Amino acid sequence: MGKRRGERELLRSLSKKQKKHLREFGEEHPFFDKVFACCLIERYYCWRYTRVFPFQSENSDKSSAESDSETEVEQVSVYHKLLATLKTSPESESEEEEDESESEEGGESEAEMDSEGSQEMGEADGGEEDKNDVPEPKEATDTAEQMPGQEQADGADTSCDPSCEVIEEFTDVKHESEFSLETNFMEEESGDCNADKRDSNSSQAFSEDPFKQHMDKELEEKEVEKMSTLPKTSSQSKWPRLGQLTFCSTLEKHKTLKADKEVDVKQLYLHKPLQSTWPKVNKQFLSSMNKPSDPTFTPLQRELFCIMNTYRDLFYPERNALTNGEEIRHAYCLHALNHVLKANAQVLSNNAKRRDQKPGTANDDYRDQGLTRPKVLMIVPFRECALRIVHIFISLLEVNDKKKIDVSNKKRFKGEFGSDPEEKPPNLKRPEDYEAVFAGNIDDHFRIGVAILQKSMRLYAPFYSSDIIIASPLGMRTIIGAEGEKKRDFDFLSSIEVLIIDQADIYLMQNWEHVLHLMKHINLLPLDPHGVDFSRVRMLNLNNWSKYYRQTLLFSALQDPQINSIFNKHCFNYTGQVAVRNVPLSGSISHVVVQLPHVFRRLEAENLTSVIETRFQFFINKVLPEYRDAIMSHTLIYVPSYFDYVRLRNYFKKEDLNFTHICEYTKKAGICRARRFFLKGEKQFLLFTERFHFYKRYMIKGIRNLIFYELPTYSHFYSEICNMMKATDNGVDATWTCTVLYSKYDAQKLAAVVGIDRAAQMLQSKKDVHLFVTGEN
Repeated sequence: MGKRRGERELLRSLSKKQKKHLREFGEEHPFFDKVFACCLIERYYCWRYTRVFPFQSENSDKSSAESDSETEVEQVSVYHKLLATLKTSPESESEEEEDESESEEGGESEAEMDSEGSQEMGEADGGEEDKNDVPEPKEATDTAEQMPGQEQADGADTSCDPSCEVIEEFTDVKHESEFSLETNFMEEESGDCNADKRDSNSSQAFSEDPFKQHMDKELEEKEVEKMSTLPKTSSQSKWPRLGQLTFCSTLEKHKTLKADKEVDVKQLYLHKPLQSTWPKVNKQFLSSMNKPSDPTFTPLQRELFCIMNTYRDLFYPERNALTNGEEIRHAYCLHALNHVLKANAQVLSNNAKRRDQKPGTANDDYRDQGLTRPKVLMIVPFRECALRIVHIFISLLEVNDKKKIDVSNKKRFKGEFGSDPEEKPPNLKRPEDYEAVFAGNIDDHFRIGVAILQKSMRLYAPFYSSDIIIASPLGMRTIIGAEGEKKRDFDFLSSIEVLIIDQADIYLMQNWEHVLHLMKHINLLPLDPHGVDFSRVRMLNLNNWSKYYRQTLLFSALQDPQINSIFNKHCFNYTGQVAVRNVPLSGSISHVVVQLPHVFRRLEAENLTSVIETRFQFFINKVLPEYRDAIMSHTLIYVPSYFDYVRLRNYFKKEDLNFTHICEYTKKAGICRARRFFLKGEKQFLLFTERFHFYKRYMIKGIRNLIFYELPTYSHFYSEICNMMKATDNGVDATWTCTVLYSKYDAQKLAAVVGIDRAAQMLQSKKDVHLFVTGEN
C-alpha cells in the first residue's frame, strides 16, 4: 500500500494535460521543457532509492550526484516505469480518467458555447447540452487522434502501454488480404469479370465510358503549360432546374452541354450493382413528387449527375439542408462509389491478365493506379454527415435483402459516429434550418478510411489501404500538420481523383484556414513510396499532373468570395468547370415582418485590403457618435468577423462606453448576464458576433436600434435579427432604427439581402440609401 500511495503522490504532482499526454503518447509533450522530464525522473528515482535504502536518505544528495551518469543512461527505462504505473494502478487510472474528463469539460466550457438556461429571461432552454453547440474550431495542433494508418483494432487498448510510444501501422492479416487490390482478382466477383472483359473488348464502350475517357486521356506538356498560363474561356447556358450555368475551360471551347429530360440508367455507364440498387435507394425522393418524369432521378439530381458524370468540376451554391441537402448527398455518393468500383474493377481485371501472361513478358498496358490508393476525399462538417454517407454506400452495394455486404467494424462506427436521441433536450426550440444542420452527432473533429472491394466494405481502414476518406477540415488539419512538425503526413492525398466538399458555408463558421491548408497539400508527390508498384502507376501521377485530372465537387448554401476562390484558384481540371450563377431577385429583406427604416451607409475603400481599416474608421467617426446619446439606448451591433469584434470591444473599453458583449467563447453566466443587462437598459450597447448567432440562435430581447457592422454571411440572418425587435414589449415603432455598413466589395452579400436590381442601383449611386419595410415588401 505504501508503494502504491507513493506512486499516486507522484501522479498528483502532474498537471491534467501532462497526465493525458503521458498516457496517450508515452512521451513528454514538446511544449514542455525537457527539465520537467528530468525532474520527474529524478523524483521517481530518488523516491525508489530512499524506499529501498532508508538509511541512506541523509546522503541522498550525494548519491544523486554520483548517479547522474546512470540516470542519463537509464532515463528512458525509468520514464517508462513511471508510465507503467498509469496502467498497473487501478486507483490512479480512475483518478486520471476523472481528471481527464474534468479537463476536457473545462476546455469545452471556455471554447464552446454553453446552453441558454436563463431563468431570468423566462425561456425554457435550460436543458440544452453543451455538445449540441460547436462554435469553436479546435486548434490545429491537437494531436489526440492517431496518424493515418494507425487506427487500432476493436477492443485494443494501447494508450498506457510504454511499448506503444511509436505506434506501428495497423495490420489485420485477415482484412488486409481480403481488401488488398494487389492480391485479388476479378474472378472472385461473380458475374462482373465477364462484363468487364466485354467492356474492355468493346471499343465503343471504351470511347463512351466517361471514367475511361477522363482517366485514360494523356495530356501533353504543351497542354499543361496552357492550363498554367492562359486564362480560361467561358460560356453561358441556362438549364431548367439548375438555372444559369457558367462553363469555363482553358484547353478547348466548351461544347454546348444540354440537360437531358430523362436519363436511362444504362446510358450512364454505372457499375453493374449500382444500376439495380440506385432506383431503390433514391425512391424516397421520387415518391414525394406528383408525376416524376424520370423514374431514377429527381430533376435536380439528374442535372447535377449529368455534370458530375462528365468529370467536370462543379460548384453548386444553392444547397439547402431543409430541402435539397439529402438529394445532393445521394447524387454525389452515387458518383463517388461508381468511380471507386470502376477503378478497382480495372485493377482486379489487370491482376488476372498479369497472372495469366507468360513469365518475363514486359507489358506497359497495365498502368491503372495512382501513387497511393485513396481515390476519393469527402470533406463534411460533422460526424452525422459521415454516418449518412456510409449508410448510403451500404445501401447502394446491397443488391437485395438476401445479399448483404460484409461491413467490418460497423458496430464501432455506429458507436463513434451515431448519436443518442435522448441526449437532445425536448424543450429545445430553434429554427428549422438550425435543426436540419445540427442534427445528430455534431462533433467536427474526425476522419475515417473506407475500403471497398467486391462485396465487402471495411471501415476504419488505414488511409493507405483505403479507397475513400471521409473527414472534417479539422480532422485533416491535425493529420497534415504544419511545417516543422514531426508527426505529419499528407502522402495519402497525392492521388486523389475526386474531391467532394459538402456544406462549404459551414467551414466559414468553423475555421476556413483548415480548408485552405488542405487544398495546399492535395495532389503533391509523396515523400515515400509506400510499397507502390511503379509499373502499375499511371503516367499522369508520375508526371505530377494529378491535379489536372482531379474532379472537385463543391456544394454550399451561399456564394462567398472565399468559397469562390477555392473553385477558381485551386481547381485545375483539364475538362473544365461548371458553376451555378443564379442571382437573388427579392432578397431576405422581404422577410422582415416589423415596420423598420433601413439605412444603408456606403463606405469608400481604395482596395480590398483596406476595407477593414476603412470600415472601422467610418464606424467610430460617423456612425457611433450618432448613437452615443442616452436616447439611443438598447443598440445591438452585429459583427460577422471575430477579429472586428475584438477590435471594437477593445475600443469600447478604451472609450469607457457603457456596453456588454456576447461572442462564441462567452460562458453561460456571461451570456445570461449580458442579455439581462441589455434588456433592462443597464448597458447601452451589445456587441454580438455572427458565429454566436449561427451556433445558438438565441432570441435577444430589448433591441431598439440595430447596427450591422458588416452585411451577414447568411442572408436570412438579416431578417432574423431584424425580426427580434418584435420581441420588445415597451418599444415604440417610430424609434426603431437599422443601419447597415457596406462597400462595393460586398456586392454578393448586398444582392442577397436587398435583391439584385436594388443592389445594382445602390452600388451605382454611391450614396446612402434609405429603405422602409412595411412587413410585406
